[in-house]
Amino acid sequence: MESRTLGDYRLLEKLEERDGEVFWLAEQASVGRKVRLVELTDPSRREDFLGHIRAKASVDHPLIGSVYEAVDDGECFAALEFVSGSTLADRLRAREAMRPADLAHVFRRTAEAMLQLEANDCATRPLTPGDIHFDAHGVVRLDNTVRSGKFNPAVVEADIVRLGRELPPLVADGLPGASRVLTVLAWMRGEGVEKPLTWSSIRSYGEQIEEQLRETRPLPTAPRTQPAKRKSKVPAVLAMVTGLIVIAAAITILLPKNEAEVPVTEPTLPDPVFIPAGVHPTPDGDEESLGAFEIGACEVTIGEYLQFLQVLERLEPGERDVFDVEGQPAEKKGHEPDDWQAMLDAARDGAMWRGRQMDLFCPVVNVDWWDASAFCNWKGARLPTQEQWFAALRAKATNPGALQPSAWGPVTEIGNQDRTPNGLRGMAGSVAEWTRRPAVNPANPLGPRHHVIIGGSYDRPANGALAREWTPNRLQRRPDLGFRVVLRPE
Repeated sequence: MESRTLGDYRLLEKLEERDGEVFWLAEQASVGRKVRLVELTDPSRREDFLGHIRAKASVDHPLIGSVYEAVDDGECFAALEFVSGSTLADRLRAREAMRPADLAHVFRRTAEAMLQLEANDCATRPLTPGDIHFDAHGVVRLDNTVRSGKFNPAVVEADIVRLGRELPPLVADGLPGASRVLTVLAWMRGEGVEKPLTWSSIRSYGEQIEEQLRETRPLPTAPRTQPAKRKSKVPAVLAMVTGLIVIAAAITILLPKNEAEVPVTEPTLPDPVFIPAGVHPTPDGDEESLGAFEIGACEVTIGEYLQFLQVLERLEPGERDVFDVEGQPAEKKGHEPDDWQAMLDAARDGAMWRGRQMDLFCPVVNVDWWDASAFCNWKGARLPTQEQWFAALRAKATNPGALQPSAWGPVTEIGNQDRTPNGLRGMAGSVAEWTRRPAVNPANPLGPRHHVIIGGSYDRPANGALAREWTPNRLQRRPDLGFRVVLRPE
């Protein structure tokens, strides 16, 4: 089949589709260069789309990808620089660790780019490991994350916490500087510091570590003048056990002994499951071509959701909508689940809530679609489509209907009876889950499109992993309804 063209660009490969936009790897025919092309497929978003592209085009910095051109002539699209080098997300998926000196260099250069955006009061979408590129020559460059709007410091804080949480598996254990890099990542997450780190301080620590590794100097001093008070017992999300042990050792050196405890003996959440690009079966018996993605091995937990709410609490009241999804009803204020305080107290104490034994590793429930989507925006992720969810379920399971629904409990304790061969947990039981976009119920093909709740639950085990229901009410909350996330594909 002959490839499609848009203006001067030949479309080579679909990279991603989201929010009325399709991202392509394309080639500009006139000059023979690769570009990252974004095509608008939802005409109602034309003004927003062009506003974001204009904002991106205003950035002129050697570390940040450029905008080549925008076209609004029948077809609306923009050609962005195709930034070379593998991303940190690529390396995380491949479990490809990096030398501590290289990661320190990534810290410094990323901070320099983000400080430039701060200085220009640029609004940005969430920064993720998939936006940071590191090539074979050690050059660090970032995708252009600028968007129209006002600069928001809450987004900056969330970006730093996110990277601190997700990057520890990249640290090559046992090499000089590993403990120093892991310590800075712990500080980025907020562990052992009184105030959140800034890009300025991260740049400084990156410079210190690079210099120390050249000259073998001692550890950097901690970013505080008095002992830090530990704020939470919630373990770092998706951190590898070995990473946590090294962090504990580094913080023990830097903090007084009575404040250096890190919960390394608690269970850790399983790594996300990688689903390769290809043609996958859909829940309705068809097939669909999907790009590669990673999906949470289990549902988002109470402990993870607590971290999200704590970030919102630190914001000014007028800024707490920074992660809200466009179109959220005006009457909806905040993202606390129903009966949240009682749920949280029981989870912290290992007590009962509504007749069920609670734990911080139990799935968060009583959240609506807007809550789940806001959490995803904070995490730099998104809800899975029902096609992605089903493709992940079927990736290595020849008979997913045979999975036995798991009961209520910590996601870390879901047994093999509700676990797919590729490591997905709770697809047949645990809690039912929100998906990202509406769809037609095949039982009523002429009916309206409604949002899909997928998978069985401890309360509604019928049909197990093959269960689906359609709801017109995205504000619906239930004690057996939660969600899991998909990390943005490249």
